[in-house]
Amino acid sequence: MINIAIDGNVGSGKSTLAKGLAKRLGFNTFDTGAIYRGLACEFMKRGLGEPNQKKMEDFISSVDIKVEFIEDVQHVFVNEFDYTPYLRLEETSVMAGKVSPFAVVRAKVLSLQRDFANTHNVVMEGRDIGTEVLPNADYKFFVTASEEVRAKRRYEQIKNKPNAPSYEEVLKDLRERDYRDINREISPLKPAKDSIIIDSSNQTLEETIQNCLDIIKINQRI
Repeated sequence: MINIAIDGNVGSGKSTLAKGLAKRLGFNTFDTGAIYRGLACEFMKRGLGEPNQKKMEDFISSVDIKVEFIEDVQHVFVNEFDYTPYLRLEETSVMAGKVSPFAVVRAKVLSLQRDFANTHNVVMEGRDIGTEVLPNADYKFFVTASEEVRAKRRYEQIKNKPNAPSYEEVLKDLRERDYRDINREISPLKPAKDSIIIDSSNQTLEETIQNCLDIIKINQRI
């Protein structure tokens, strides 16, 4: 199996890049963030408030997570409920950032990730794919962009939704997410030593995809 790891900051465009790159290569994608978002949805549905160690241990022991691809779209089921329509809501994004640092949560998701990578040619994206999940991936890319560019991208995605936050609120949340991701004890966000850094600040999606494809072609493993 050929595995490609894509990591990066929130709002860097790594999910869109992973999908585009997988389509060009004829690979599967695995959106790791969607798993955490699905768990966040279930956590909020239960009205459990703010996460803590005890809550997360009890919670994670009571959930069954399943990933299915329906018409090439990744769906996330938690206890048989399909949370896919709710994964990109802003409140889901905020809660996902709070539940994902817990070791019990990451261990649950890790088994899903590795099982999938062992049986599929995959482009897998997240925040610790190259460092923890797939340390032996054939290719590792770390995608980033300036804070302002990333905040603008997220704001454009959500600005027309009911009760959408302002650009300033999005930027503040992004900075807080960056801080949590970089400073968490379990699998902090950082490039793997052998990652190739892709700065998408001044690149279109197509340019970023082509950049990765050119690197893959040079190495000629695929």
